[in-house]
Amino acid sequence: MASYEIRTRRFSRAEYDRLIELGVFQPGEPIELIGGELMVAEPQGAPHYTAIMKTAKALEAAFGPGWEVRPQGPIGLDDDSEPEPDVAVVPGGPDDYATAHPARPVLTVEVSESSLAVDRKHKGSLYARAGLADYWVLNLVDRVLEVYREPVRDAAAPFGWRYARAEVLDASARVAPLAAPGASIPVSRLLP
Repeated sequence: MASYEIRTRRFSRAEYDRLIELGVFQPGEPIELIGGELMVAEPQGAPHYTAIMKTAKALEAAFGPGWEVRPQGPIGLDDDSEPEPDVAVVPGGPDDYATAHPARPVLTVEVSESSLAVDRKHKGSLYARAGLADYWVLNLVDRVLEVYREPVRDAAAPFGWRYARAEVLDASARVAPLAAPGASIPVSRLLP
């Protein structure tokens, strides 16, 4: 009896975008392309969604005009990844991205409950590989903000990169985004 090796099929961003155009995925279906693989996003309970909206509002106030705060919008990181972070901050306004998704957010935020391990390690490695300097995980389990900075190569990381610096801030702390160093956001304003 011949043996058959199980293989998976990876997708490029161009193929993924074509599947969306063809209507393969239903509107609002929680699918992301991460490293060539289709991943189902974490389901959103009330605390998760509330944290996304509170974070978006806090970042809009911190960054001000000239910046677009995108809740759950696609980011075209590279040829095989189009994640939809819970919140991302990009330069410009909505019209600047009418024909293509932004590629290099200055801040990316994932709100995490059940996806905490994936957001720390898998998505963290993906964002580090893309050179995103400021990555935050709003950890709803422990009610803290995890701030990741300084991407470095690491062969042991899922995508060959990780963040060299990690800081955990409790609800009483304040945080300043790298791209808006004059802003001081209370972590409590992000938590539900």
